[in-house]
Amino acid sequence: MTPLEDRATGCVAGAAVGDALGGATEGWTPEQIVERYGGRVEGIVPPFNEDWRNARPIAPYHKGDGHITDDTLMTHALIRVYEKAGAHLDAYAMAERMVPELMGERRWIPELEAEALPLQRIFLAEKWIVARLHYGHVDPREAGVGNIVNCGAAMYVAPVGIVNAADPDAAYAEAIDLTGAHQSSYGREAAGVMAAAVAEAMRPGATVDSVVAACLRLAKDGTRAAIEAVCETAAGLGHWEGSFEALRAAVRPYDTVADTYRDQGLGARRPSRTHSIEELPLALGFLVIAKGDFRDTVLGGVNYGRDADSIASMGGAIAGALGGLSSVPREWVERVAAASRTDLVGPGLAIAEVARRVHADDVARRRAHESAFADLDRSA
Repeated sequence: MTPLEDRATGCVAGAAVGDALGGATEGWTPEQIVERYGGRVEGIVPPFNEDWRNARPIAPYHKGDGHITDDTLMTHALIRVYEKAGAHLDAYAMAERMVPELMGERRWIPELEAEALPLQRIFLAEKWIVARLHYGHVDPREAGVGNIVNCGAAMYVAPVGIVNAADPDAAYAEAIDLTGAHQSSYGREAAGVMAAAVAEAMRPGATVDSVVAACLRLAKDGTRAAIEAVCETAAGLGHWEGSFEALRAAVRPYDTVADTYRDQGLGARRPSRTHSIEELPLALGFLVIAKGDFRDTVLGGVNYGRDADSIASMGGAIAGALGGLSSVPREWVERVAAASRTDLVGPGLAIAEVARRVHADDVARRRAHESAFADLDRSA
């Protein structure tokens, strides 16, 4: 396995593992998680509500027990889109290729314990893609406007970072273009920064500090401020245990979702230049606290609660890209793959091959441009 394949599989499998572990604790507080499980979560656990078929407000989703959620369903769908396109993606690719992935073929959905269209599982903010592009015929570059502003785009853009491995600027630009068909405002901005984080983590010699620095260099407005505040706080903490109050205090001024996570006010998830999603800054914060260690990065997100699956998935993607596949506990990969009936490693190898092909095309295009410019600037 080449370093490219190692980091790509670490990223994709790491994201899925974080997603599956965090699914069990999504929506709850750290205190509720400790009460339910008799202590901190250290691995795969059953659903928070064992009567998951009748649970409210999220029934009938079987979260926990190693089941991946819509974060991973969307990530794998994006990888299939890249495989079919064999090239960089833009907002039009979302309309032409992602929409058929979501509504054109039945797949095994672990949380439903059945085969279904991915469209039947994804959250309302992701259903927006189909509603706007397939039914509304909206210009793909503008289709994200009007959607609730959340982490929906950031949670699945890790493949954009892999395709643009070691080039965070290019990853940021591609993700901003692509996700314009899905999100706006700080939701779209977070997608660009998340892709950049993965691209930097893929670079040989990358570190936690270099990942955070790339994010801060590219991030704008409230997203940048939130990442800076959370990572500065995280730098002074030694372990995720005992960190939650400090991290929540750091991100609170930028988050529009209330402390009572399921009781959102009228101002929640509206466009703003001064706000940020919570998930990406927290994922980076746990990465900083864990010094890049995969297990602790993910477990921090899992035990923090709130949008735990997305926090742990983003943190797992970045940590997995930094450390490679061997950094992701093998037991977790195998158990999540078995429970979800989903290959977690194959998609990473597939997106690595796409990255290899796209890079070759980029090099040829770049050299043609260099030659043309040299001719243009040559003295008579």
